[in-house]
Amino acid sequence: MIWCVEDDASIRDIELYALTSTGFEARGFDDGASFWEALQTETPELVLLDVMLPGEDGVSLLKKMKAAPALRDIPVIMATAKGAEYDKIQSLDLGADDYLVKPFGVMEMVSRVKAVLRRCHPADTGHVLSAGGLSMDLDCRTVTADGQRLQLTYKEFELLRLFLSHPGMAFTREQLFTQVWNMEYMDDSRTLDMHIRTLRQKLGAYGKLIETVRNVGYRMEIGL
Repeated sequence: MIWCVEDDASIRDIELYALTSTGFEARGFDDGASFWEALQTETPELVLLDVMLPGEDGVSLLKKMKAAPALRDIPVIMATAKGAEYDKIQSLDLGADDYLVKPFGVMEMVSRVKAVLRRCHPADTGHVLSAGGLSMDLDCRTVTADGQRLQLTYKEFELLRLFLSHPGMAFTREQLFTQVWNMEYMDDSRTLDMHIRTLRQKLGAYGKLIETVRNVGYRMEIGL
């Protein structure tokens, strides 16, 4: 079920029609209050969330979702106004999985929804990646360090999976941004650095395995 949170009824109707006509189940909300109330009892597969909403805005709602353990892993695509660069950067920094700039085409919207869902439900599940006492179960989407469960965000999990899948490989910042965020790298965004920093912190002693490669990006040295 895809949830569309959009106060403009004409835009919301088009979003719902485009999704249902391509095989998705979809539900619309015209404000943040009704959307948040529904989240207390139901869990959508993905949320298409407009930034400009009456009452509580989309950025505030995104922040609340990422702060709630039961909601933080729900994929979110933010819809921002043309030229609202700050909204895009802030949304990504808060953990949004992608964004759309209004006015956007319905086929672009459907394509981005499918892309985010593919990333959230990868095909290469069913095995475990490890480095010493660090273990990642791709089927259950869990990470443990010396037997202790770690709480990683979706992006942190995907970064770690990429590193563990290619030990010793130096990834450029552009490669990491493209593969994890599925969009072009933005030089003025500190999103990647922030996620690497928090991932290192959560990994504890294993955080030192993630090395900074000067003038390139990052890599994970399993042999440390």
